[in-house]
Amino acid sequence: MSRTRILILGGGYVGLYTALTLMRRAKDAVDVTVIDRRPYMTYAPFLPEAAAGSIEPRHAVVPLRRELKGARVLQGKVETIDHASRSVTATTDLGETLTLDYDHIVIALGAVSRTLPIPGLADFGLGFKYVEEAINLRNRVLGRIARAATTTDPALRRRLLTFVFVGGGFAGVEAFAETEDMARAALRYYPELKHDDLNFVMVEAMGRILPEMGPDMGAYTVTELERRGMRVLLETRLESCIDGHVALSNGEAFEADTVVWTAGVKPSPVIQSSDLPLGPRGHVNTAATLQVIDDSGIPLPGAWAAGDCAQVPNLVEGEGDWCAPSAQHAVRQAKHLGRNIAAHLAGRPLAEYKHKHLGVVASLGLNKGVASTMGIKLRGWPAWVMHRTYHLLAIPTFNRKARVALDWTAAVFFRRDLVSMGRLHEPRRAFEEAARS
Repeated sequence: MSRTRILILGGGYVGLYTALTLMRRAKDAVDVTVIDRRPYMTYAPFLPEAAAGSIEPRHAVVPLRRELKGARVLQGKVETIDHASRSVTATTDLGETLTLDYDHIVIALGAVSRTLPIPGLADFGLGFKYVEEAINLRNRVLGRIARAATTTDPALRRRLLTFVFVGGGFAGVEAFAETEDMARAALRYYPELKHDDLNFVMVEAMGRILPEMGPDMGAYTVTELERRGMRVLLETRLESCIDGHVALSNGEAFEADTVVWTAGVKPSPVIQSSDLPLGPRGHVNTAATLQVIDDSGIPLPGAWAAGDCAQVPNLVEGEGDWCAPSAQHAVRQAKHLGRNIAAHLAGRPLAEYKHKHLGVVASLGLNKGVASTMGIKLRGWPAWVMHRTYHLLAIPTFNRKARVALDWTAAVFFRRDLVSMGRLHEPRRAFEEAARS
């Protein structure tokens, strides 16, 4: 008996959980292949803590080959999707081209940073979507503090210690707050610097931050951040950041050595050039069963999608027409998708995805947070505990749960390590200098 070939594009939440569920449900009936540019799934909610040194960055990722035993895992970039011929092409980092044929395809490509044509952004800005970017931000902030403590030039010191974050969603607010918390803790080792020397600035085009939490919690978060000496500029846009010269729509202009872009995401651009039907915002259009559908609502045989790259109908009244692009939905959609594919292969009816959002939590640094869940709103330490508890339960595999818990336990007895390893991004520099001397 031949196996059904299942090709999963993307190894994030949806790719990992769909593969795990499908292999458990369908077992020997499927031949599963997962392809992603990275050999691991990134648990994005832990990136701010990884950047702040609260957890080891490697513990915020889940190795795909370790968890997907029995599946074929390929490392490569998806280039084209031709569903009419049931074929996908991809390229490896070595420049080789792969042609992958399938019977069923799962579009789990997720989203990429949504940037704007702002002068200087592409050359000077930093992203905050992957673990390597979190490591880079950590090293950059600590490195700038060390350099600022060394220089006697006040203008240069001001530039080095000015950190601009653009975007007031969850990723932006948590990265902003956690990084400032780390920077403030690092100052104890730099008597040359004062807390007032730090200049953390958040730029948000809307009139509030954390819109998913409601206006009162967003206003509380602004008050809490400003109480710590951070600036939150609402209804303000980044106009330019050429070579670190930041210009804002409110007329302000100043020098900054670090600009972090967290202003939203968009579906993976790969699907734009595919022959799959797309919704009005560029997402793959799906039914509530997570089958890809055409403009008439008719399912395309053998095509499935979920997560941030999919437009999934929200069947819960009062929560919008489409499911929000959140980890909470992605994980549950993935498990549902795995069950539905297994049911389809066995000739059983498909179930519609329906999940009432449980709420949202956000960390604002050690022992500080905000949470809104099941109608209950929490602030400060209780919200921070809820944030850590929820994400400890949500991160995949017992291995990662245990490692993160050990990181947090060690931090109770030992202060977090605040050493910059910026040279990690230039591993050959010392050798090249030695070779030239």
